[in-house]
Amino acid sequence: MKKNILTAVLFSAFTALSITTLSSFSSTKSISLNLLSKEEIIKGLKDALNISIENSVKQSSALDGFWKNPLIKLPFPEDAKKVKDAAIKLKMNAAVERFETTLNRAAEEATKKALPIFLDAIKNMNITDGLSILNGGEGSATRFLQSNTTSELKTAFRPEVEKAIQTVELTKYWEPLASNYNKVNLFTGGKSINPDLNGYVTDRAISGLFKLVEIEENKIRKDPMGAVKGVTATATETVTKVFGSILKGGK
Repeated sequence: MKKNILTAVLFSAFTALSITTLSSFSSTKSISLNLLSKEEIIKGLKDALNISIENSVKQSSALDGFWKNPLIKLPFPEDAKKVKDAAIKLKMNAAVERFETTLNRAAEEATKKALPIFLDAIKNMNITDGLSILNGGEGSATRFLQSNTTSELKTAFRPEVEKAIQTVELTKYWEPLASNYNKVNLFTGGKSINPDLNGYVTDRAISGLFKLVEIEENKIRKDPMGAVKGVTATATETVTKVFGSILKGGK
């Protein structure tokens, strides 16, 4: 009888200890984050996004930033694929390559104006947004930016793309391709084509930037200290404090 009572007591104690241990483990992240103020969490997130954005804009706006980066390179517009095929048949390969190069040059030129637009987009981030991003895992900060700024970015970005297209004389390389294609269609009864190059470059440039921002964001999540080397001491401290807290919590 005593043996059964002792067994029951030990079982109850072990169960209670297990529950307490599991509870402590599952709340480690919360405890770690609770040591930070709301201001520290928001500042850490904003600093991390600022770093990600600055690095992304610097990469994409450099010469060949789009053209030689297969992750974000702008290909010949899908809607105009028939134009490319027809041009190649007409031995206009060099013209096709010039067009594709200048297409990417337009994106590179336009993104030089992107930094203040992106930075302005994160100014109103609140603590609810911040905690959602922290708990959302890889890419969550980038998705937050996409869902909250894409339409505004398009509105603000397109005029810069139009200027860039004029600067790199993109239409000069597009017109002979489209013209030859449309001439052929006069005889075959095909449909003439005149795709919106401004819209195409705008959408692809913004998409490419977000792709780079997500890569930079995930670097910070995995290795906060390593990812923020070279930035200000204050930003290094806040970013490593916030994202280091997540890592300690088993994230």
